[in-house]
Amino acid sequence: MAKDFQFAELLDYYGLLLTEKQRETVALYYNEDLSLGEIAENTGISRQGVRDSIKRSEMILLEAEEKLGLLRRDKEMRERLSIVRKNVDVIDNLNIKKYRSNDINESIKVILSELDKLMEM
Repeated sequence: MAKDFQFAELLDYYGLLLTEKQRETVALYYNEDLSLGEIAENTGISRQGVRDSIKRSEMILLEAEEKLGLLRRDKEMRERLSIVRKNVDVIDNLNIKKYRSNDINESIKVILSELDKLMEM
């Protein structure tokens, strides 16, 4: 079973939709990088039971992302914020080289502060 580490991200967003045992199994598999055999040994579930639990959990996580799109939206938002950040840097450099405006400097500081807050969310 090849690992698709997108599920580690999906677990962060939708993990509460899984049972505690499913969350634990998926976290051990994707976050701790344990093998099916190692998880089976640690949890007292058969290797096949671990595999089935992971597959069921993956389907739940994928379905949640398909319906809600939280991970997709978060990635898109971060990409857009990165574009804004790059453009603010262009304006800042232009101001430094050409205009030397304190008003522009202050506005840039406010924008960058707000961008940082958004990136932390």
